[in-house]
Amino acid sequence: MGMSLPLSRLAFLDQLRGFVAVGRHMSITLAADELCLSQSAVSRQIQALEQQLGLSLLVRGYRSIAFTAEGERLFRSADAALQQLQDIAGDILAQSQAKPVRPVTISASIGLTGLWLLPRLNAFQKLYPSIDVRISANNKIIDQNKDGIDLALRYTNARSVPADAIRLFDETIVPVAHPSLGMKYKKNGKLALQWPLLEFEESKKDWLSWHDWLSKEDMQAARARGILHFNQYDQLIQAAVAGQGIALGRRELIQDFIADGRLMALAPGKSQGEHGFAYWLLVSDAGLSVDALQVKDWLLSEASKTKAQASG
Repeated sequence: MGMSLPLSRLAFLDQLRGFVAVGRHMSITLAADELCLSQSAVSRQIQALEQQLGLSLLVRGYRSIAFTAEGERLFRSADAALQQLQDIAGDILAQSQAKPVRPVTISASIGLTGLWLLPRLNAFQKLYPSIDVRISANNKIIDQNKDGIDLALRYTNARSVPADAIRLFDETIVPVAHPSLGMKYKKNGKLALQWPLLEFEESKKDWLSWHDWLSKEDMQAARARGILHFNQYDQLIQAAVAGQGIALGRRELIQDFIADGRLMALAPGKSQGEHGFAYWLLVSDAGLSVDALQVKDWLLSEASKTKAQASG
């Protein structure tokens, strides 16, 4: 095995760079252009390298140059080593200069997120694997622009949204239960109340309350059977799927549950109409990135499918 020089004696790395540039172009003129040096400066680098090594590396002819045997050997190793350094340094520089990709942030209520948004995200990520999506699920009123929310899904009425808000789909309420409870569909809406009622604790939304659906007599009978209260709507639906009782289902959010048999509708649905509460899409005033525009279009497409399914 040949001798290896210590680092302290590798004082000619700058000259080696000039030598490799000459070898790649087989031209001192082109090498000088690449290195932004004069031809004489590059020639001096080659001469200095030859002096330090004590041998000739190039055979200089009239308007031509060629490698000596030692020069060919040195060039092959030095070219490969410098190319590797160029590649690594280029990658590191590109990473340091690349702008971090900001995820597209979607804000939605906990119930809407759990029942409608999350089940669809897997399909979205398969379609657009390069787009990062961040879900902000909470039931608090937030400042969309202050909190950096690109797209907000809101459940409210037309009076409470900005003029440019997009109505995604309406809301239809339908009583549902797991098929194992053995309940029958009642076209007249008169339910057999032999199972506990699952109640959503949202006093502002009376149409989601059993008080709005049942008569006083039916409510008294239901209390005797028991009422289970939930403060999160997706948990209420999961309890219905588990066969724990009868729920008032938001049909647009639970259509997949009904379609695959996890829940069954027990009566015709009731809609609030165009002036009632609905689901809306609000877009950030700051404008949307290319990724966020893609997510927006996807949300509108999914909402259109939901709307068609509900009316079908």
